[in-house]
Amino acid sequence: MSDAELATFVEGTTRYFETIGHQPASVGSPYLVDNGKPTVHEFTGMINIAGKRRGVVYFTASRSMLTVLLMRMGETELTEENMADLVGEVANTISGNARRDYGTDFMISVPQVTTGHADQVVLPDGARSIVIPINWRSHAAHLVVCLE
Repeated sequence: MSDAELATFVEGTTRYFETIGHQPASVGSPYLVDNGKPTVHEFTGMINIAGKRRGVVYFTASRSMLTVLLMRMGETELTEENMADLVGEVANTISGNARRDYGTDFMISVPQVTTGHADQVVLPDGARSIVIPINWRSHAAHLVVCLE
């Protein structure tokens, strides 16, 4: 994956937090995971990618980050269902922005949401994952891009 391709995901993520969270997120140094699966937090929104590129993009965040995001959005019902919806929305928005940049050959699925189960995250065999650390306020999350 080129730096320009990776930048699409990074910019989409920072723009999301600035728009929705009313405060920009900072991005740590991306790193590769060759063996195994990157760590997941309590909530994970996954988007499957098909077309010229195949793989998965997922956003994973803690309950505390999602709680604060929901409050910043004016949501008063801080339920697990709303947190699951939010993590799916973040993943969908970031992937949708990438689709806009990559064109119609970058097809995205509807988000799949898991709660705290790394074994439910299925990555393509042999593909390397790029983990992008996201920090927003005092909360940490990760955006993982695993494309062939």
